[in-house]
Amino acid sequence: MPTSSELILKAKNYAILKHFETNHKYDGKPYEVHLEITFEFACKYVHLLPDDKTVSEVLSAVWTHDVIEDCRQSYSDVKKVLGENVAEIVYALTNEKGKNRKERADDKYYEGIRTTPFADYVKICDRLANVYYSKLHNGSLLNVYRKEHDIFKKELWKVDYQEMFDELEVLIDAG
Repeated sequence: MPTSSELILKAKNYAILKHFETNHKYDGKPYEVHLEITFEFACKYVHLLPDDKTVSEVLSAVWTHDVIEDCRQSYSDVKKVLGENVAEIVYALTNEKGKNRKERADDKYYEGIRTTPFADYVKICDRLANVYYSKLHNGSLLNVYRKEHDIFKKELWKVDYQEMFDELEVLIDAG
């Protein structure tokens, strides 16, 4: 059984490799740019997680949150590498099929996030990273995130994550 730091390092290496193998980029940069920013937000709010085992699994899921959706990995692949709890979170964060963002992030998608322990935490970290990066680089998706914010908040807000939503709202609202 790997230690907490070993599991997180394994997840990081796995995610970076899979995104590299599929030539998956983030705004033309290696995808690990996005994963590192998401991980930084997760570490900033790690005090909101209940215990070390949860922290290890959640931070591992942060690194791998897009591997099923973007890297031709399956739930079974993630489970084999990182265990069932990490695979459950990553699976919950995998968009539905759809022709546009609204279809891909439908009611079923949000329901899966809400009912999978800590998937909401990872998703909020992901959104923080995306909004932060978009603001920093005048990204075209910033307006999309602003338009989606009320729905995102309605679907995922809970008092436990108020600090995260406070920061997200500052990022979303600040011109």
